Amino acid sequence: MLNRRDFLKKGLLVGSGLLASPLLSDELLAGPKAKRLTILHTNDMHSRIEPFPNDGGTFANLGGMARRATLIQEIRRQEPHVLLLDAGDIFQGTPYFNFYGGELEFKLMSEMGYEVATLGNHEFDNGITGFADQLPHASFSFVNSNYDFTGTPLKDEVKPFKIIKKDGIKIGVFGLGIELQGLVAQANYGSIRYQDPVAIAREMVEELTRQKCDLIVCLSHIGYAYESARISDLKLAAQIEGIDLIIGGHTHTFLDHPTEVVGPSGHTTLVNQVGWSGIRLGRVDFEFHPSGRRALTGANSVAVK
Repeated sequence: MLNRRDFLKKGLLVGSGLLASPLLSDELLAGPKAKRLTILHTNDMHSRIEPFPNDGGTFANLGGMARRATLIQEIRRQEPHVLLLDAGDIFQGTPYFNFYGGELEFKLMSEMGYEVATLGNHEFDNGITGFADQLPHASFSFVNSNYDFTGTPLKDEVKPFKIIKKDGIKIGVFGLGIELQGLVAQANYGSIRYQDPVAIAREMVEELTRQKCDLIVCLSHIGYAYESARISDLKLAAQIEGIDLIIGGHTHTFLDHPTEVVGPSGHTTLVNQVGWSGIRLGRVDFEFHPSGRRALTGANSVAVK
């Protein structure tokens, strides 16, 4: 994990520094026509509005939305094109959720400039209606492609994917959720139907490739890895060609740097997750050249303190 100054300045080089692209020379990367994109991300915030208390505990005095907002503002002053994303479980964990039902979380995330998030299982803790009632407080979009919302208030509110353009760079973002049965009370998720995330992810990659996205990002709340046969981010990356970055959640996994997973045809997918409760902020930097070549120039996380 980098210190705050280095994190702000530039991400640490990961592996070969490449993601499904030939090696770029220093001249090309530094050239005036290269375009930079900085992706910032969080997961499993669990209604942690304030820092953890300074009581000598493991996470003492870490986190807090005001501090994260300041860090994000500093990065935006340095980088012209920033995309801020979240991988779910925004709700539940402090009395703020018990009292306000998610309104405060959504309002603060909107102030910070989040653009896309996916749903975690705790988004259903107040039922489908409880989540839907808070959506007017969110200026950002929610994506999920493997939940069938037919017949629910979320049918037209949560989209399978969203395409965002930054300086001509086309980024396709889709979402995947964990199976709710056995994890969430059936009354809370109602008639939402879970669909196989592997098959759905393949469909999403095909669609976003058809729409000529320069970068494909999956916001996943299925978990980083399991000892069982359960689908995870690592297994998904190994099976599906074409996802460039998986931003994960659910397992509260702290990664200093993303895991690189090489698929059957040689495509490299980065898998990242930054713990829980907003203790860390993740950062991944890319540069794009007009030739179509793309380089990963840095990826890391920093403690919010």
